[in-house]
Amino acid sequence: MKTENQTFGAEFILFGFFQYGQMNTILFVTIAGLFSVTLMGNIILIHLIRLDTPLHTPMYFLLSQLSFIDLMYISTTVPKMAANFLSNSKTITFLGCKIQTFVVLTLGGTEALLLGFMSYDRYIAICYPLHYPVLISKTICLSMVTCAWASSSINALIHTLHVFQLPFCTSRIINHFFCEVPSLMPLVCQDTSQYEYTVLFSVLKVLLLPFMAILASYARVLIVVYQMSSGKGQTKAISTCSSHLIVASLFYGTTLSTYTRPHTLHYPEEDKVVAVFYSIITPLLNPFIYSLRNKEVMGAMKRVLGK
Repeated sequence: MKTENQTFGAEFILFGFFQYGQMNTILFVTIAGLFSVTLMGNIILIHLIRLDTPLHTPMYFLLSQLSFIDLMYISTTVPKMAANFLSNSKTITFLGCKIQTFVVLTLGGTEALLLGFMSYDRYIAICYPLHYPVLISKTICLSMVTCAWASSSINALIHTLHVFQLPFCTSRIINHFFCEVPSLMPLVCQDTSQYEYTVLFSVLKVLLLPFMAILASYARVLIVVYQMSSGKGQTKAISTCSSHLIVASLFYGTTLSTYTRPHTLHYPEEDKVVAVFYSIITPLLNPFIYSLRNKEVMGAMKRVLGK
């Protein structure tokens, strides 16, 4: 098969969801509405944590980082997708696709690690409350966040540089609504099986290990919670942990489904539906799960509105 030189002037075509005019209009309105609600929810949560002094704790600092990641994630994928619903030209430049792939990988990896650190924070708070100020100090919390961003950025840079130096076929149609590694693999004109093992290894480190840590942390938390004599304490601990587990299960389940399969076992329509969950639904749900189910956040909102 013929290959095409990869220059910055080259373009890809994002196939998107459907190719029907009326359906595209409906999808545009729906996605634009979800995008607006997600932006508003995450921005409000970030400002609440910044403005309300009682929320200046490691737990809420990590939560503000999660909201910031969600803001960047949805801003990286959704605007281009929404614009393509109403445009006859669904192209994205080679450089634009490269940047989008890097940012998506960075944000996805950082969120995966951050959710793991958040479970560790709750584990220490519930199981070792007297040691919490030492084990989760501001310095340690900042170090965890820095580690998550740095390691994910390096991992994303390595994979992005590798993928975009591969020979792409003449066809540049990406059967997806944004650029990410699994959607680019079918366009490569050489055997990618060895590289896919590398991707699997990275996924096991960045996604599976934090997910296993979350499950282990909350297994221990549940044991401690059920040994509590205070029913109120049990309710509060279970409420906090269940919120985190809902977010983590949705995020890890969908991303693992996408990144652990070889491209020969990917089905574009299925991949697009799964991608909606970790690129749109999760950023939408995060601020509402953590705010509507959290009395401290609701109290902060009343105090800020009162001022």
